[in-house]
Amino acid sequence: MRKSAKILIVDDDPDFVETTKIVLESKSYEVSSASGPDEGFKKVGEENPDLIILDVMWPNKISGFEMCRRLKKDADSKNIPILMITAVDEKYELGFENVAGDGTWLPTDDFLSKPVEPEVLLSKVDELLPKI
Repeated sequence: MRKSAKILIVDDDPDFVETTKIVLESKSYEVSSASGPDEGFKKVGEENPDLIILDVMWPNKISGFEMCRRLKKDADSKNIPILMITAVDEKYELGFENVAGDGTWLPTDDFLSKPVEPEVLLSKVDELLPKI
């Protein structure tokens, strides 16, 4: 029997977290959440998730970019796939999908713009999760 994958959502939008959690749990993923980077780093250490879904912007805190870089530099978390999901690219047209995976600037494993259709999210999650 296949183990249920653990997914950590790090996002300060409670509506996004709740709807994303419902979508992921519908496919039997084990989902937890953190509302910002401090709680996110703590949960990564405690839970060792199989995948992290990460927002970009938080008020008065480090950015998702910085959190992503720190996670990818840390020996304990560097191999955890990170899916960055944000509305920033849609609003400002920064083209993050073109630099996702850049080891220096944006070492995320992939990028999606909000809003994300459930089917697209599930497909991307399945693609990024290690086969466990």
